[in-house]
Amino acid sequence: MDNRSQPILGEDPRFLAALEHVSRLAPINRPCLVIGERGSGKELIAARLHYLSTRWGGPLVKVNCAALSETLLDTELFGHEAGAFTGAAKRHTGRFERADGGTIILDEIATASPMVQEKLLRVVEYGEIERVGGSEVIEVDVRVIGVTNENLKHLAAQGKFRADLLDRLAFDVIAVPPLRERPDDILPLAEQFALEMTKRLSRQVFAGFSSQAIRQLQNYDWPGNVRELRNAVERSLYMTEDADIPVSHIVLDPFAGIWSETDIKACTTAPANGHATWPATHLAATGEDDDVQGTNNQPVDFKAATRDYEITLLKNALRTTRNNQTEAADMLKLNYHQLRRLLEKYDLLPAK
Repeated sequence: MDNRSQPILGEDPRFLAALEHVSRLAPINRPCLVIGERGSGKELIAARLHYLSTRWGGPLVKVNCAALSETLLDTELFGHEAGAFTGAAKRHTGRFERADGGTIILDEIATASPMVQEKLLRVVEYGEIERVGGSEVIEVDVRVIGVTNENLKHLAAQGKFRADLLDRLAFDVIAVPPLRERPDDILPLAEQFALEMTKRLSRQVFAGFSSQAIRQLQNYDWPGNVRELRNAVERSLYMTEDADIPVSHIVLDPFAGIWSETDIKACTTAPANGHATWPATHLAATGEDDDVQGTNNQPVDFKAATRDYEITLLKNALRTTRNNQTEAADMLKLNYHQLRRLLEKYDLLPAK
């Protein structure tokens, strides 16, 4: 779907301030960065920068830097000449050439290798590229927009991202607020997603959300942001079989009943070969291993067992990180607020 046909929804003051920032920056023909958490709508914001600029009639080219190896990203961005490497039967025009006169969006730019970063520095600074295997200098007129959920200043300080490239990309930076910081948008977005899903399900009417469902929507932290909200609403709507009654429950976790906290421990403690294995609890549930203790043959207090595992996970994470709660949250794939709630729940907060 063309980004021009995807409305950017939001009325929260924080989000409106970000859109105003976009409107001011869009006409300025300089490279820039769009930063924000996963699922927060960074690509839509980057596309808006293009369509509100004087380049709106030119090409908009997008590249996911994380999806390609260093060699493939190199040739995809800058092209290659025939015979440049085995299998290069003919010349390949890279994305920068195709974006000439327009904009290129480099998603997940933090994952680009040092070699690719060096070439990006040249094109951002001088507007010049060379195809792989070629010697001709090709001039291109492209606005570069980098997109990332990483802290590039931190990576630059560690030597993992070129500081000079960061300086050139960061003419200005658009920060997309996470959904938890724009609470006034949660319900309107949920209703819009529900209306769209109602049409896809060929239903005549969306009956709304119950008060319980609204509380769920408003009280959840949405670590996956707008993308997670859309998935949760659509999932809950199609699972509500009676279209004439309000959605009474938001299915926040599609893995409920499949992955337990026991499974999380099994996956976060990877074996020596570095590959996670499918947890034994799931094998037992599917009948693939009838000898798993406490499942098929012996009774188990599920709530007590889950509570014990949660406490063990929390204590191990805090011990490993020396009570650094931010690092412990990262280790457990939680956000900071989720970790704090669990620590409060089990009275594990350190004494003041």
